[in-house]
Amino acid sequence: MVASKLSTAALSALYAAAAASPLSSSANLAPRAACAGNTPITRNEWCDFSIDTDYTTVVPDTGVTREYWLELTDVIVAPDGVPRPAIAINGTVPAPTLFADWGDTMVVHVTNALTTSTNGTSIHWHGIRQQFTSENDGVASITQCPAGPGETQTYTWRATQYGSTWYHSHFALQAWEGTAGALIINGPATANYDEDKGMIFLSDWGHSTVDELWSVAETIGPPVLENGLINGTNVYEDGGSRFQMSFINGTSYRVRVVNGAIDTHFKFSIDNHTLTVIAADLVPVEPFTANFVNVGIGQRYDLIVTANQADVADNFWIRAIPQSACSENESADNIRGILTYGNATSSTPTTTGWDYEDSCDDETHNLVPHVAKTVGAATAITEEAGVSIVDGLFRWTLNSTSLLVDWKNPTLLQVINEVTEFEKDDSVIQLSEPNVWFYIAIETDLAVPHPLHLHGHDFSVLSQGRGKFNSNTTLNTVNPPRRDTALIPPSGHLVIGFETDNPGVWLMHCHIGWHTSQGFALQFVERYDEIANTTNIPSLTDTCATWSSFQETEGIGQEDSGI
Repeated sequence: MVASKLSTAALSALYAAAAASPLSSSANLAPRAACAGNTPITRNEWCDFSIDTDYTTVVPDTGVTREYWLELTDVIVAPDGVPRPAIAINGTVPAPTLFADWGDTMVVHVTNALTTSTNGTSIHWHGIRQQFTSENDGVASITQCPAGPGETQTYTWRATQYGSTWYHSHFALQAWEGTAGALIINGPATANYDEDKGMIFLSDWGHSTVDELWSVAETIGPPVLENGLINGTNVYEDGGSRFQMSFINGTSYRVRVVNGAIDTHFKFSIDNHTLTVIAADLVPVEPFTANFVNVGIGQRYDLIVTANQADVADNFWIRAIPQSACSENESADNIRGILTYGNATSSTPTTTGWDYEDSCDDETHNLVPHVAKTVGAATAITEEAGVSIVDGLFRWTLNSTSLLVDWKNPTLLQVINEVTEFEKDDSVIQLSEPNVWFYIAIETDLAVPHPLHLHGHDFSVLSQGRGKFNSNTTLNTVNPPRRDTALIPPSGHLVIGFETDNPGVWLMHCHIGWHTSQGFALQFVERYDEIANTTNIPSLTDTCATWSSFQETEGIGQEDSGI
């Protein structure tokens, strides 16, 4: 962990650009005719493809490269009226939304301009499978060394999936200093809608930086934050302003919701409006309706909302409600935005929220992937999640091991250097056989839920419930829910399965930020013998040499798990 020493540096100007250039096709790509994608009445189509296309095996060859330039700077922000230091991307918190079409190639240049805080950085593209591009996954100590101040890291990957996701720093607690933004990949959908409203980014927010709160988290427990934000804004006492969104009566809207919090499980709703869910994470699902959706940390839901309540009111509350069963927040009933109809004046709504039960649940029982998959057979290994005290500090463990990896010696570099025996606290599981199913069960006796995120894969949710996993646990292998982030229930278990179809080094971790930094993680080294041939070795080694020199010269110490 690097302590932030942030100044009142002026916000840098936002900039991002996109450019097209021809790319050669590969064996996994299918040519795409030039087209507009789809229309409000043909959302199930996408050029020569459709919502029925198996996106795990077929990817459009668009011949388009989308190129973006991002810069991290130390700033002072006041998203709820209370100023505090933060780390912005292109001057904004949250960071700019990046866009692509299904099949495009993304090239993103990330410049570290954190000359005041002297933080390193890495950027992770949450939920992106990174098929054969593990080095671009953007995880410090796992797939790269951090990029130091003054350095630029370029990430290149193909948008083989489509839908709604986000990108964020994967260095220490930096993601929750403001270093996170939305990522939208256009493609087909399982239901029609008129207009895309883009991302609604949910986050919790403190008036001290998370680096300042780190000592509290590791000695006392998770600190209670003062507020939460919707798309980077909210009110606090007499300051700040509400997020606002407008609808036209009779129009249907796609709304994309992401939970980018450090330690808050939200229920999301809009007063008087029913939500139709069409995707979970980056997986299209059969549409279902709900009054609210449970959004765990790191999860995303694509929703369709029809504006049909103009006769009820002009203004309605948009609510992001922390669930006290697993989340505490000083402004639990005040993380709200305002939905306004037509040209009505935006004013404080008087609408009433939907009834709900305070709980930290997943939407698993509602999720039916549109592209059906049957899971192959395997025998599950079991990992027991627990917590320990090491030198007076909280550390989370899996099978009694708390992950501790080294910024200067990432696992990918160790593979390149032909290391085959890893340190115990690297928490490595090797998966050497290609294209076979692997099951893992994570269970806990503790009454604390954990949002589990896997890099490099979507996984199938085979079982999720209270109590221990055992040989009598029924596993759902017939088109089970697929996603990249799912909840381990309190005093319960989560069993997931995925196919070993992606050589690389892949992290699996709890997405509660405090728990990630306290070692709640393990990593898979998948198809070891194939990894070197998919890696840009000079880029990897050069970044590590530069970082190692910087860390030694500046005397920077690592105080957390390394991820």
